[in-house]
Amino acid sequence: MTQSPNSPHAFAEMGSLFQMDEARSVPLPSGKIPSYIADHRSRLRSRFMDGGANALPDYELLELVLFRAIPRRDVKPLAHTLMDTFGDFNRVITAPIARLKSIKGVGDAVVTELKIVEAAAHRMMRAKVMHKPVLTSWDALVDYCHTTMAHRETEQFRVLYLDRKNTLIADEEQAKGTVDHVPVYPREVAKRALELNASAIILVHNHPSGDPTPSQQDIDMTTQILAACQALNLTLHDHLIIGKSCELSFRADGYL
Repeated sequence: MTQSPNSPHAFAEMGSLFQMDEARSVPLPSGKIPSYIADHRSRLRSRFMDGGANALPDYELLELVLFRAIPRRDVKPLAHTLMDTFGDFNRVITAPIARLKSIKGVGDAVVTELKIVEAAAHRMMRAKVMHKPVLTSWDALVDYCHTTMAHRETEQFRVLYLDRKNTLIADEEQAKGTVDHVPVYPREVAKRALELNASAIILVHNHPSGDPTPSQQDIDMTTQILAACQALNLTLHDHLIIGKSCELSFRADGYL
């Protein structure tokens, strides 16, 4: 049974999420951070403030994030483990919670900090495209799609809804799927466009394999949605497939 978000139990669970600290399992006699850890953290923060993110390699930027979750322990080994496991900073912060928790030393506090960073990145990129003319800020839109979808381990299908001035009025997840398939229902896409009074849409989905080449299913699904849009006088501007480091445009590549 799903608990109400206002129930005492729900608040207790939220409290444990933010209060849990892996470092507490190994209390220090003095209750203070050892000097070598404190000095390292101070140097890292100074380098970051003086030179920005470009002054630090990915694993040290990750250390800065882990400092808040694990305040009294050397987090460099854990940072290296996360980097070795997932490959880079982006893949660490966007990794599924279950996979993160499978790493020794990663608990709720670490997961929370990583997901806060991920949410902040998404919000910042989203602010660059929402309520702005999409066709004149295409690069920002593509960057936003990469930020939110490129490192997902399962397929996700999103629909971007635009008004008559091609201003983005809504960005909604239509479906989630497996590593190589996501169920999409053209009638639901068209119905939602009518509910939002949208005049045009852009389809976006990711390929966890990293290769944005469309499958025959992708092509067939796009054709079905195009037919539904034409019947309702909606414009289908494009269908973007997001890979790990590149994307494919159905419009630019002749599929639309």
